[in-house]
Amino acid sequence: MASSQEEVTLLGATASPFVCRVKIALKLKGIEYKYVEENLGNKSEQLLKYNPVHKKVPVFVHGDKPLAESLVIVEYIDETWNNNPILPSDPYQRALARFWSKFIDDKIVGATWKSVFTADEKEREKNVAEASESLQFLENEIADKKFFGGEELGLVDIAAVYVAFWIPLVQEIGGLELLTSEKFPNLYKWSQEFVSHPIVKESLPPRDPVFGFFKGRYESLFASK
Repeated sequence: MASSQEEVTLLGATASPFVCRVKIALKLKGIEYKYVEENLGNKSEQLLKYNPVHKKVPVFVHGDKPLAESLVIVEYIDETWNNNPILPSDPYQRALARFWSKFIDDKIVGATWKSVFTADEKEREKNVAEASESLQFLENEIADKKFFGGEELGLVDIAAVYVAFWIPLVQEIGGLELLTSEKFPNLYKWSQEFVSHPIVKESLPPRDPVFGFFKGRYESLFASK
């Protein structure tokens, strides 16, 4: 078993919301780590060795033990370093946190992404409708809480970094209104609170290069139509 004192390495890509989840968890726990930026167009031998199944980032290496998948990594970090807990101690609340985190990946990430980065107009409209329906569930869940876990950042907040930082960015690129204060006042208020949190602020990528990167992808998608 790896001890919490062993060296920690994170293989990532700046524009990835999934890598950002791990960065937030590491910052929250105060863990020092080595960061390796991956070129996903030319994947390193290290990445292919440590994540041969998906060949994706993030990859978290603790000592010589690699882990893939952002939510799996965040839970591992929480279980290995006990300070500033990310998951609730109550089993039912912990299960709920896992449910909502998975909901974000299953129902929100794909639909909002395809709402912008899909060439077919009907397909885009279908995904916009699905995204709105799913965001309404999150709107109801956050209600009047400061964070999804209450007063402190937790697993669902970290999972929802995509909602708070990446959705506003991609909706601007696509000229859509997926997340607005009018449509989802509670969720919008949470997103502002979340990205202003000192731990999150220090973990987010610089907006302009990320915007430029995805804007380029968007333009090339529609240029090829």
